[in-house]
This record gives sequence, C-alpha cells and structure tokens, in this order.
Amino acid sequence: MHYLKAGQYTYLAGEINALYHEAAVKMNISDSVQNILYVICEKGTNCLQSEISRLTGISRQTINSAIRKLEKEEIVYLAQGKGRNTVVCLTEKGKTYAAEKIQPLFEIENKIWKEWTEDEQQEYLRLTQKYRDGLKKYLATML
Repeated sequence: MHYLKAGQYTYLAGEINALYHEAAVKMNISDSVQNILYVICEKGTNCLQSEISRLTGISRQTINSAIRKLEKEEIVYLAQGKGRNTVVCLTEKGKTYAAEKIQPLFEIENKIWKEWTEDEQQEYLRLTQKYRDGLKKYLATML
C-alpha cells in the first residue's frame, strides 16, 4: 500500500489549518469565532446557523457556545428564519469587528488567488472538490 501522497495532502491541510489558527491568535479571537465570522462575512452580513455548521464542520454545540459569546459582546444577534431556521446577523458593532478581524484574511486569500492563473484556480477547486467527494463516498461505506 502507498500512503505517501494521501499523507502529504493531510499534512498540507493540517498546515493550512494551523496557519488559519495562527491568524486567529494574531487577531485575538478563537478559531470557532474566526470561522463563524468568516462564513457570515462571506455570505454578506448574515447566515443561517445550520449553514455555518455545515460549512465549517464545527459541532453545533461549539457554534452555539461561540454565538452566545458573540451575542453577549453585541457582535451578532439571532433572528428567526423560515421554519426552525435561525439566522445569525452581524450588528453594526459586529460589522466593524468583522472588518477588523476577518477582512485581513480575505485580503490575503485574494492576493494568493491573484498570483494564480485562472486555470490554476479552476484546477485547484476541481481537484479539491473531487477529493472531498471521494472522501464522502468512501467514508459512507466505512461507517
């Protein structure tokens, strides 16, 4: 069996996650708060709480805890969505806070993407999605 290439991907993904953690530390926020604010900012100024969980892979319990903390700090507020959906919204204070804490990440990511050709961007996305889809498929047969 040959595990080197899959292992290399796992190590690279781990190193990238560690770099995002380093960014959170530099911004003096937790990883979960960084991830929550990142998703909300990417979506605009609000996002379904269930979507935050799905897009970040963070447990609902951790997200709930982080959102409660952000509510107490008046960074976000919750609004009722359709049915049982809860929408997490940035307050005015939250918009400023997110611009300070999350916007620098967007700027760094945009710099990286601008250094790549359109073909490189598309190939990276295509292969990452293919890897994700394969992982889903084979994990489903494992569990």
